[in-house]
Amino acid sequence: MFVQDHHSLDEPQRLTKRARMSLPIPVGRQLEVLHLPARGHFVVLGTAGSGKTTLAILRAAYLADPSTDHAGRTLLLTFNKALVAYLRHLQPRSAPNITTENYHLFARGYLNSRGRMTPKGICGPNPRETLIASAVQAVAAQYPHQPLFQLPTDFFFEEIKWISDHGLFSREDYLVAERSGRDGLPLNRVRREAVFDVFDEYRTRREALGKPYDWDNLATAVCEEFDRDPTSRRYRHVVIDEGQDFSPEMLRSLTKAIPPDGSLTFFGDAAQQIYGTRISWRSLGLSVTNRWNFTQNYRNTRQIARLALALSRMPYFRGIPDIIEPVAPTADGPLPTVVRFGSRDDEVDLVLEQAARLSRTRSVAILLRNRADEGLIVRRLPAGAIRLHRDMTTWETGARLRYGTYHSAKGLEFDFVILPFLSNERLPDPDYVAAFGLENASTHDGKLLYVGITRAKAGLILTYTGDPTSLLPPNSDLYERITW
Repeated sequence: MFVQDHHSLDEPQRLTKRARMSLPIPVGRQLEVLHLPARGHFVVLGTAGSGKTTLAILRAAYLADPSTDHAGRTLLLTFNKALVAYLRHLQPRSAPNITTENYHLFARGYLNSRGRMTPKGICGPNPRETLIASAVQAVAAQYPHQPLFQLPTDFFFEEIKWISDHGLFSREDYLVAERSGRDGLPLNRVRREAVFDVFDEYRTRREALGKPYDWDNLATAVCEEFDRDPTSRRYRHVVIDEGQDFSPEMLRSLTKAIPPDGSLTFFGDAAQQIYGTRISWRSLGLSVTNRWNFTQNYRNTRQIARLALALSRMPYFRGIPDIIEPVAPTADGPLPTVVRFGSRDDEVDLVLEQAARLSRTRSVAILLRNRADEGLIVRRLPAGAIRLHRDMTTWETGARLRYGTYHSAKGLEFDFVILPFLSNERLPDPDYVAAFGLENASTHDGKLLYVGITRAKAGLILTYTGDPTSLLPPNSDLYERITW
């Protein structure tokens, strides 16, 4: 991932020996970021493939190095468990001062240590959806002519998540918050009143079941507890990988998790951002005087990088703050292959055939938009195929076939990636379009597609049945097109 240059690292700039042996040596601006001060807040934004994950591991090792005067317990955090397994696989084998975990495990552990976590006190995703659906039904009766209640309940699921992610738990805070509406249905004050009534009803029903938390409001509970916690902080340093997936409240809570002489280092990619946080670093509790940008793409071939760059210039990417335009790599490879099929069965047959063949000698991933699409192939996958999922605890290297959603693959990389079902009837997702409008759905799914494309190091196959999705750039020189 990094250019190898053994003369660029001065030994007194203390990386542990095992970290140097386990991971490539950073150069240039990467080396500068690695040895940033061990006190304060730092933001590093980079394009996909620029080495953010590797540098996050090295930064954690540097901060935790017991031979330094800044050494202290270091928390290396990311969002999903598949990436946690990958980070643990890559990090130095002997790193007693580093804890690597996902945010929710950290939050749950901290609240438990403070006596604020009861057994089964967290409402899981399925009960949450059931409770919100019943709350919508109850509140709708109070608004007989409100068009908001004609939207799918997915709208309310996501809006309640947005309220929690931003810590807007009072009605007035939500009513005055800057919030763009959905396509053709602005969220004016009257409609926000109705949404907050649903939110209130959901909270009442959830707490009546003895569940003070769901996975979205844990971060606010952590913030509140740190504000009244006079004890010494467990961690001196926090390093965040794939930070664009952390909600505003998660980031605020992590600034409170370190002592005054500690550090927080944020690595992220604005182009992969899915949750839509157009807010300042200062509002997140981060005091950032400078920002470091990584533009060099070390992962993808020139052909794959060109497609990713063209995707980031599509209309639905406009207005994304802090997006970093990549510098295309020099490594050469084949054009991404786009295959059109006449039937879904033929598409599945070829996807599985190509995946099985390529995975004999390479790492291969079949990536899909959601679990429903995953279900279209899972029963026919070869034995030994590994699913990327939230409960992964180990990472196996070598020539293997993996499969999962775009989101479960964030931060990971594979020799070959296959992205099936890219037809205009499936992408953007029709249910998401119905709930949030075409513009929001295109932005959401376009970012997911960017994630999928940029996981591929050497080869990329995109398939569809019927007509292709409008989310892909139309430029003919970006692809090799085949009709099957």
